[in-house]
Amino acid sequence: MEERFPFHYSLLEYLFTLLGLLLFLLDIALDIWTVVSFYQDGAYVYMAVMIFLLLGSSVLLQVFSWLWYSDSLDRIETNVEKFANKHLLINPIHFLQLGVYLRYAGVIEISTTHFLRHTNSFTEGVAVYLNYDLLMLRLFETFSENAPQLTLMMSIILQRGELEIITGLKILTSAAAIASSVAMYHRGMRAFLPEKRKMSWISTGIYFLWNLLVIIPRVSALALFCSVLPCYIIAHFLSWWMLLFLAAWSQKTNYMEHSGWEWLFRAAVGLIWYFCWFNISTGSIKSKTILYYSLMALDTVMLLGFWCWKVFEYAGCWSSLSPYVVIPTLLGLYVIGILVKIIYYRWFHPNCDEKKISEPTERQSTFAPACYNIETDANQRPFLCAIAAAPAPAPAPAEPLTGVPSRHRKMAANFYS
Repeated sequence: MEERFPFHYSLLEYLFTLLGLLLFLLDIALDIWTVVSFYQDGAYVYMAVMIFLLLGSSVLLQVFSWLWYSDSLDRIETNVEKFANKHLLINPIHFLQLGVYLRYAGVIEISTTHFLRHTNSFTEGVAVYLNYDLLMLRLFETFSENAPQLTLMMSIILQRGELEIITGLKILTSAAAIASSVAMYHRGMRAFLPEKRKMSWISTGIYFLWNLLVIIPRVSALALFCSVLPCYIIAHFLSWWMLLFLAAWSQKTNYMEHSGWEWLFRAAVGLIWYFCWFNISTGSIKSKTILYYSLMALDTVMLLGFWCWKVFEYAGCWSSLSPYVVIPTLLGLYVIGILVKIIYYRWFHPNCDEKKISEPTERQSTFAPACYNIETDANQRPFLCAIAAAPAPAPAPAEPLTGVPSRHRKMAANFYS
C-alpha cells in the first residue's frame, strides 16, 4: 500500500516559499550594500556590528541546518539533497554558509514536481515538512539578524538626524522579514490540524498584527536607548539574554534529536524572547505569558525612561521627536498588541489536546476528523499516525504512513497548547 501524508501543501504556500527566497536574496544584497556604505562613510564601528550580526546569524542557521541533516541523512527525499549527500557535500555546503540555499532548492524541487506532475500525497507531505524546517530557520534568522539590524538602523537614523536611502531600505526589508517569518510560521502550524479546525487567513492576520504591535515598541525602545547610550546596549542584551536562556533551560525542552545540542536551541529561544514571545512548552501558558509581558513592559519603560533622561542633552536626536509623544505612543501600541493577543487566543486560536498530537494509534477512523502525530521507528523512516477525534462505528485499519521528524510534532504541541 502506498505511503502517504494527510498533510496538504497548497499552491499559495509554494508561492510564499518562492517569495521568501526572493526576500532572503534581497536582504543579502542590501546587507552587502550596507556594509560597503558604512565602509565608504568611514563608519567602521557600524560596519563591524553589521558584519558581526550577519556572520553570527548565518553560523547559527548553518549549525541548526547541519544538525537536522545529520539526524535524517537516511531519509532525504529530494534529488538535489541526495546528490549533495552522495558526493559528501553536506558538510562543505554548510561550512560555506550555503545550507539554507540547499534547503530552498529541495523544497522548490519537490514542490514543483508535485504541482507539475500531480504526484501522490507522499511528495506533498515531504514538501510540508521540508518547508517547516525552512520556516524555523527563517524564524531564527529573524530574531538573530533582522530584528537587531532594525534596531541598529533606527538608532543610526536617530543619531544622524536624517533618513538615508540605504538605512530606509534596510528598515523596510528588516520589518518585512520579521512580519513575514512570524506570519508564515503561524501558517506552517496549520498542517497539524484536521480540516475542520484549519486556521483561516483572518487568524493569521490577527496573529501577525499582535506580534507586530508588541515588536515595534520593543525594537523602538531599544533603538532609542541605543541612540543615546550606545555603549550600554550590549550589557543590556547580555544580562537579559542570560536570564532568558536560564528561563528556557528551566523549561526542560527536548526539541533537538540529541540532548547535547539542546543548549543551542535554548540559547536561540533566549534570543527570540529578547524581542518576542515564543512558546516552547506544553500546558497552560497563561502565567508564563503574563510574567513575560510584564517583565518586557517594565524593561521597555526603563529603556524609554533612560532615553527621555538623555534626549534633551544629546544633540544628534531629532528636535521634533518629543518624548511626550513617543513614549505614550509606544506604550499604547504595546497595550493594544496585548489586547489583540487576548482576542486571538480567545476566538481564533484552535487549542488542541497534546495527547492527540503526540500519541500514536494503530487504527484511524475514516469518518472522524483527526489531529496528526509524528513518531519515529528505528527501522524505517518516520511515519505519521492520525488519531481519531471521535469514535466511528467502523474504523478502518491504519495504513503505513510516512511523516516528519519528532521536532515538528513537539513544536506543534507547544503551539496548540
